[in-house]
Amino acid sequence: MESKQQFDFWYAVNNTELVVAPTGRLETFGDTVVNYHLVCELMDSVDQVRIREGHLKALKPEIITPQSLGQLDLDDFGHDANQYADWLAQHGGDLRILQYGFRVQKTEIKEYVVTDRLDNVVDRVKAEVEGKNDPLGAILVGVDSPWEVCLLKLMVELVQHSAQNNIQDIHQQAPPLRNTPEVRIERAFLEASRDPSRIGALADHLRKNGLWEKYEDRFFALVKASNHST
Repeated sequence: MESKQQFDFWYAVNNTELVVAPTGRLETFGDTVVNYHLVCELMDSVDQVRIREGHLKALKPEIITPQSLGQLDLDDFGHDANQYADWLAQHGGDLRILQYGFRVQKTEIKEYVVTDRLDNVVDRVKAEVEGKNDPLGAILVGVDSPWEVCLLKLMVELVQHSAQNNIQDIHQQAPPLRNTPEVRIERAFLEASRDPSRIGALADHLRKNGLWEKYEDRFFALVKASNHST
């Protein structure tokens, strides 16, 4: 990844504030539509503020399978948002929400620019959203470019808020997975990502079963992610 691209998405992530968070959680067995207002100051103009309104559609989470581990699929998002998603997928050890797969769609309803101080604009938008009493309404203050990263950060926070209940619901409804060697490997990787003290046992298991070369790259990615989170 080029440093400029990485700077762009980290700049957006670090400068995005969730002013009003949805009070509801994401559905486990159905799609969820989050109604967002994204408020951004224009970079080269004084007291010029852009407001974007739209929907984020979170498609229902998938049952944990080897194929869905670490996936985050984005429909219609731009390059910077996908670069951020790539980073999230590579660091699943500290963002465990990605370990059961997730897909996001966005729809932009309207966009307009007003002349006023940022805090005044935010107050007016808050009053509007609170008047609707929408449990899935959200207000963010972010950056005008790359603004789609701000929306992705919102979804990351929502999934973090909802993931534990979603996974519990899925496990209660799903049939048990067969205890095949592949399933045991996936379970070992999942446990090691959650508890770094299990990484050594995972390495021993791979070597003992002649699987080291097959899983070597994935193993060292797990180690790197674990070191990053400590």
